[in-house]
Amino acid sequence: MEISARNSLKGIVKKVVAGTVNTEVTLEIAPGVELVSIITKSSAEKLRLAEGKEAYAVIKSSDVIVAVE
Repeated sequence: MEISARNSLKGIVKKVVAGTVNTEVTLEIAPGVELVSIITKSSAEKLRLAEGKEAYAVIKSSDVIVAVE
């Protein structure tokens, strides 16, 4: 896999919750560290996402915002 995005996190699919239009995918990217993403149901089906499958979270840095109080 070659992509232009600089932030790619390898993980294992822990949970897939399919809705009518979207699917919630939980990836464990490190022991005890989970990342949740909402993708289209058709994309989840195309990628054949299932618990235990290896997948990548690809994050476009211009869309990530960090804040503190």
